[in-house]
Amino acid sequence: MTINSNNKAQIIALECADMMMKSDSVSQSMGMKLKSISPGAATMNMSVTNAMLNGHQSCHGGALFSLADSAFAFACNSQNHAAVAASCTIDFLVPAFEGDELTAIATQSHQGRRTGIYHVTVKNQSDEVVAFFKGNSARIKRSVLSEN
Repeated sequence: MTINSNNKAQIIALECADMMMKSDSVSQSMGMKLKSISPGAATMNMSVTNAMLNGHQSCHGGALFSLADSAFAFACNSQNHAAVAASCTIDFLVPAFEGDELTAIATQSHQGRRTGIYHVTVKNQSDEVVAFFKGNSARIKRSVLSEN
């Protein structure tokens, strides 16, 4: 995983990501890897496996959604304010297939005191955009890190 700087906010983002990944069974079971984290942003990778294919032998939309949703979750929880999804939408642009290496890049577009808006772009190994995802987050009344 890439650490973008050595400042306090970056260290908190890294600690939040470590805490979340330890208990994120879905991301782990789907083989997702957190590639970078910074305050309000996250990048995750996933290889499309045979278990992720639908009846058309392309990647199931739920698997693509899960990758984008995980990147969104890591981004919106990176500032040590626990947040959950309030709503999410996804637009599928091109199919992904078995063996494709997908990257989800989540960025914060807005973060208020309680609500945030995040955009995630999912790309394949050829840098083609596979999907666009938008997530609205709601901060809940606790921190990600237990000691804070």
